[in-house]
Amino acid sequence: MKTMIKVATILGLGAALAISASAEEVTPMVKEAAKLDVKKVCDVKANGLKKVLAVAEKYNPEAVKLGVEFKRLGITNSVYIKGLKKAIAKKEKKVTLHYKAKGKKKQKTFPVDYATWRACTFAVRSLQQVDEAQKTWRLAVPGDGYKF
Repeated sequence: MKTMIKVATILGLGAALAISASAEEVTPMVKEAAKLDVKKVCDVKANGLKKVLAVAEKYNPEAVKLGVEFKRLGITNSVYIKGLKKAIAKKEKKVTLHYKAKGKKKQKTFPVDYATWRACTFAVRSLQQVDEAQKTWRLAVPGDGYKF
């Protein structure tokens, strides 16, 4: 019986430590991204393709590391960034992105301006949502601070 109690205590302590370690994911990069205005930073007409793509390249690795990288239409943000680098280097007007969905190889074509805006927005917003979740998670707890 004592062995069972010890095992349960150790497992409970381990789970509590794991949860507390994963809850503390607000890194300096997340705090920096939380202060950005996505509309201004990711405006391709005002900032240019290379500058907007640089913003996406800066913030997306942190999103990948935290496991919150955006994926839309089966295409991860990393695929957008890789395809855009090639398209901008070749000075193309459209970018063709190759990806796998349900085991099949597929491709989609987007205008370079749109794909660049999308990659930047996805990179920054994913980190902003991490920051928002850390600040507002208590709102999702039923009965915590609310009077019914």
